[in-house]
Amino acid sequence: MGVAERKTRERADREHRITAAARLIAEREGWSAVTIRRLADEIEYSQPVVYSHFENRDAIVTAVALEGFGELAKALRKAGQRSSDRGKAIENVAIAYLAFARQHPALYEAMFTLPTILRFADADTRPELKDGFAALASVVAPSRSDVEVATETFWAALHGLAELERSGRIRKSARDQRIALVVRGLLDS
Repeated sequence: MGVAERKTRERADREHRITAAARLIAEREGWSAVTIRRLADEIEYSQPVVYSHFENRDAIVTAVALEGFGELAKALRKAGQRSSDRGKAIENVAIAYLAFARQHPALYEAMFTLPTILRFADADTRPELKDGFAALASVVAPSRSDVEVATETFWAALHGLAELERSGRIRKSARDQRIALVVRGLLDS
């Protein structure tokens, strides 16, 4: 291995350590506890080393969000492939989406709530975001002419349910009925 390859690998490793530490702190204490100073202490590097990888905390949140979109897309694809029945596939994806949001609240917050430079539905949308959208579209697409609109609506419904569940503003006991209603809406329209 050459010097350049080793330095590239070491840089990637440091960036991974920074984002992993940010995720860990955020999951334990919330995003307000994630600071450059705290991250530097956590990974045992100086603050300038952290700044050499990320311009600021928002850049770290963006990197964490990108990781999250990759993980979400993988979970949704796996869920969608568990059934060849379209209705069941949509239901599986809905359940997987809500489970992801529930199991990773700080990560979900980085993906959808905190400020980032990430943009959807633009020419320069990052591949990780496109992959997440494609994972949703893959179960919506069969027999629909309005795939993008239907997928955006499906996503909006899931995101709304995830946020309302997370904040405790809707009954947990009615989750299955809400999912069934969303699925029927996609199948019937």
